[in-house]
Amino acid sequence: MQTSTQHHSDTSFTIFKPKWRAHFYKFLSVNVWGAIPSDIQRAISSWYAAIYNSKWSKFIIQPYIRINYRDNNYLSNFKPPNGKKEFETFQDFFTREFKLIPTNENDVVWPCEGLLCEENKVSRLRHVKVKNDLRTIDTVFGLKEKTIPKQYSFTNVFLHNKNYHRIHAPISGTITRIQHIPGDLIVLRPWIYKQNPSLPAFRNERYNIDITDNNDTIWYLSIVGGPAVGTIELDDKITVGAQVKKLNELALFHLGSTCCMAAPVSPRFNSKNTFVALGESY
Repeated sequence: MQTSTQHHSDTSFTIFKPKWRAHFYKFLSVNVWGAIPSDIQRAISSWYAAIYNSKWSKFIIQPYIRINYRDNNYLSNFKPPNGKKEFETFQDFFTREFKLIPTNENDVVWPCEGLLCEENKVSRLRHVKVKNDLRTIDTVFGLKEKTIPKQYSFTNVFLHNKNYHRIHAPISGTITRIQHIPGDLIVLRPWIYKQNPSLPAFRNERYNIDITDNNDTIWYLSIVGGPAVGTIELDDKITVGAQVKKLNELALFHLGSTCCMAAPVSPRFNSKNTFVALGESY
């Protein structure tokens, strides 16, 4: 795989602030959409996602770039997925690949790009009420309570539609667990949940991947889907027992996503509500 020290990211996006909008969207997401059975949510989401797989959707790409990116040549840093010669649909744009993956000499890097909407020690995170059940942060990763050491740091990166939607390994190590958790597909945008920006990670469909590093320390990742997510697709090479190097691809999203991580160290260069980029120092 070719690599580059250059970062061609435009990670920032606008976050709306009015409280009434947050309350309104939370009500729609949790109380209305969230009350629909999960299988029906997925069926509706698959239908919606199919729009972006249609041939005509490719005409959305250039207007979308002009509206959402400062650099009109942003797409020149990427290539179509799956060996295609051109972007044939908007979904191709959404699942774009870097021509040159960023590199970093540090041992730990960010696995994706987006808004760091939550960052705290596991010991400081509150229980979250989901459908009348109190759940700890271990629930996100499909683990029993108190499995994750309390000194670990929990981070949640929300990937906006404009962000690069592939998830990469933050460290080198061995894949020691892969778990699929079916669930809801409530809205991911963290600012509508106020004190619980990670609420969707507790109840939405997700893939959990554990990576054990060379010091036998486990890094927990949770790749969380949302509305209109047709698929969370793991890379073919990502299997239990597989060796991964830092920045190897783990998974991709077909529309919408959040990436949570429980790590033995805290971020050194980013704080809550800042934007992070793939391959930047953690």
